[in-house]
Amino acid sequence: MAQAKLAAAWLGEKLGLETVLLPMTTTGDERLQWSLEAKGGKGLFTTELEQALLKGEADLAVHSCKDLPTENPAGLALAGFLPREDPRDVLVRRVEVETPRLIATGSPRRREQLRRRFPDLEFTEIRGNIGTRLRKIAEGQADASMLAMAGLKRLAVEAPEGLEFVPMSVTESVPAAGQGAIALQCRVDEVERFAGVLCDETARAVTLERRILAGLGGGCHSATAVHYTEGWLRVFHAPLPLMEVALDPEDEDAIEAVLRELHGREAQS
Repeated sequence: MAQAKLAAAWLGEKLGLETVLLPMTTTGDERLQWSLEAKGGKGLFTTELEQALLKGEADLAVHSCKDLPTENPAGLALAGFLPREDPRDVLVRRVEVETPRLIATGSPRRREQLRRRFPDLEFTEIRGNIGTRLRKIAEGQADASMLAMAGLKRLAVEAPEGLEFVPMSVTESVPAAGQGAIALQCRVDEVERFAGVLCDETARAVTLERRILAGLGGGCHSATAVHYTEGWLRVFHAPLPLMEVALDPEDEDAIEAVLRELHGREAQS
């Protein structure tokens, strides 16, 4: 809802549109007992919103871009993105824990990168909103967890007493493709209505990230992370080491070369 309000405010300012918010609950929101990794994760936070678009019940769907599958359903497209928020991951830990041993995260991407920093880690999974997750860490259900900085900032969440937020650089924990970006999805024939007032810089970065992710066969719940910023592409694709390469997001030959290199490394691993 916080993201939907940001989108409504942006469109109101840029296009003078009056908007009505249509709150919806997705399968991923309802099935808090599910392991997203075990269920595959694909579409769990998007399908109901996409169906509302296809049925004409809504004109735009507002998504956390990192939750979006890399392919749109027939008839739908991405109109674009709002300006990107801070894409970094944040390690949330109890203040007395210098080296966490049990970290709550269901993200294979985060787990594989955390193992390289803390080799003796064990993992558990905590589902729920930010407040629920922070409370459970404070209660000792785990030593730490990982959250997205973008969500903490958008909700103006500060570390509660007994917990501390430790931002991770984009090389320490490469963000998920699209992390920090709010994606606006619409019907194909209405893309032009919105595209001209959205953020071109975010679109270039996120489109590249999603292309690399799709090329590697990954999704939002895979152990693959892709982030582009300030001319640098960073790719973490377990079990391979981090790849960092200077790249122009409009250089098709360079993008294809990166994918060939990654597939070559994968074949040799």
